[in-house]
Amino acid sequence: MIDRKQALVLIKRYIKKEYLLQQSLIAESILRKIAKILGKNEELWGLTGLLYNIDYEYTLEEPEKRGIFAAQILEGLLPENCVNAIKSNNYQYSDYAPSTSLDKSLVATAAITDLITTVIRSMSLKNITEINISILKNKLNEPNFISINHKNRILLCNDVGIGLKDFLQIGINTLKEISNKT
Repeated sequence: MIDRKQALVLIKRYIKKEYLLQQSLIAESILRKIAKILGKNEELWGLTGLLYNIDYEYTLEEPEKRGIFAAQILEGLLPENCVNAIKSNNYQYSDYAPSTSLDKSLVATAAITDLITTVIRSMSLKNITEINISILKNKLNEPNFISINHKNRILLCNDVGIGLKDFLQIGINTLKEISNKT
């Protein structure tokens, strides 16, 4: 199995855009926190989050291949349940629907990462500390801001036993922690 150091080298080989690398690091951190809450393997969940975007730049023109290409890259490097979670993140195009807590957590995490970063950009926030649950909830309920599909992806947090408010707070706290490190 791949370790975190090897995973970082691997994603840097496949991901060139800085914002995608940032999203992967955010997803890794959020999934580690969720794994801890749920009593799951933090290392495996973190690696799943770190590597979930590995094929993004290669499948932009063919979204139906997203996850499938990642599975090919990651074969033998991650356990099957982690690879399946990565495939499930593209469930609208694939035949792998999110069913496990890892699958659903990754789908929700990818969506919350997008929501938070989009809110920050759209509001031209000067400091990450300006974002809060109230702002996110308002944007989540704004039909012109986020699609119903995206909202439903975020709401998968409920399926794993983490309420929306707590999940939003995990996302906000993670972003603040990461921004303080850079």
